Amino acid sequence: MEISELLTTDRIVCSCAVSSKKRALEAISSLLAEVTEAELSETDIFDGLLARERLGSTGLGHGVAIPHGRFKDITEALGVFIKFDNAVDFDAIDSEPVDLVFALMVPEESTEEHLQLLASLAEMFSDASIRDRLRQSTSSAEIENIMRNWRASSHKVATSS
Repeated sequence: MEISELLTTDRIVCSCAVSSKKRALEAISSLLAEVTEAELSETDIFDGLLARERLGSTGLGHGVAIPHGRFKDITEALGVFIKFDNAVDFDAIDSEPVDLVFALMVPEESTEEHLQLLASLAEMFSDASIRDRLRQSTSSAEIENIMRNWRASSHKVATSS
């Protein structure tokens, strides 16, 4: 599954005000609960994401976090993207606050898919130009387009050098 298959404009929030990591996870859980077809409450999702955070922060660095978890009640991977108005401390590896978050829910048994999606997300967010473009974006459609085309744009840069 590609990252672009996980996102639609209703799964993207361009501007969200949060004051802490806990509030960020609550906002993420609320959006995931709205868009999932599974019988999972915000609390169920929050608890799953928080349990994963307790194993180690999902803050990648460069202002990016990828909170994620496996859930037994879902049948396919689901992602949401939120851009925070102000960066918050997320216990990231580089100690930088986070303002770009891609949250991921995968079926409990989807270990390989889960790892592949996380690797793709980490690769995408390692690109400074993608991070900059996401930060400058003002609409869900624009963000969706950036993520849908990120491999093509990074390939063009790599092949034109």
